[in-house]
Amino acid sequence: MDQSHYLFDPSGALLESRLPLPRRAGKVRDVYDLGDCLAIVSSDRISAFDFVLPVGIPGKGCLLTKMSEFWFDALDVNHHWLGSDFAAVVAQRPDLAKTLAGVDLAPLVGRTMITRKAKVVPFECVVRGYLEGSGWREYQTTGEVCGNPLPAGLKQCDRLPQPIFTPSTKAEQGHDENVSIDRMIEDIGRDLAMELKQRSLEIYSQASRLAADKGLLIADTKFEFGRIGEELLLIDEVLTPDSSRFWDAALYSPGQSQPSFDKQFVREWLSTCGWDKVSNPPPLPPEVVKRTMQKYQEAYDRLTDA
Repeated sequence: MDQSHYLFDPSGALLESRLPLPRRAGKVRDVYDLGDCLAIVSSDRISAFDFVLPVGIPGKGCLLTKMSEFWFDALDVNHHWLGSDFAAVVAQRPDLAKTLAGVDLAPLVGRTMITRKAKVVPFECVVRGYLEGSGWREYQTTGEVCGNPLPAGLKQCDRLPQPIFTPSTKAEQGHDENVSIDRMIEDIGRDLAMELKQRSLEIYSQASRLAADKGLLIADTKFEFGRIGEELLLIDEVLTPDSSRFWDAALYSPGQSQPSFDKQFVREWLSTCGWDKVSNPPPLPPEVVKRTMQKYQEAYDRLTDA
């Protein structure tokens, strides 16, 4: 494996790419500026409780990329996806070919999104169809979620009377902050905020119908949007286990937490292993890594009939 431009953990999970190009890194993705487009590399990093863990989930980045591609193709929405063949882009660009001469591009196969460049709207557009997570915690205290009043007496994981839009601020590190749409309007203007709300709810509705046909519930999800001029685009990953809470419809039982197709095993292990959630997190046991990847893979297989 190429150790000069990539960092792998002992299991072979790709923790970091280090191409000699303008780069910024998020919790999971390394984003490279190619001038007229972006190359977004999904690593195998995994985060929990606002920490990036010291080991990865082998193959996770490739699966997230495949799932995003599936949704971009399935949804009726403007988006930033152009393709996934980074080597082909390099071959067509003498400047890139020169810069990347000698760099092994094989580790990027299957985990790279080539996308249009858009100005990112600085809010996560969260849609909730069921009452769980931070929404459930807020409801227990206030009876509402991000300014959305809800009926009294709802139980944990209850289906909401209708999906609600609950935006949050974007944080590269640390906590995102749940906010009301009034805060969003104040920051970016009423017209854009209301358009984002409408589009987010429409996309969630489309995706929920498709997932329901596969026996899955989308409890909640987050979308990100960007603009190219006046055009609004769905960007980043979309409807993956990293950005969404998927439940098995056949096992759904409100009034308690639900088994989910995400990093539930990771969070549960970290909550019981003695870690203080302040210091650097410990490495995950191989069994937790394996079970987590199996859940991600199952969600993809069921959605796509793989």
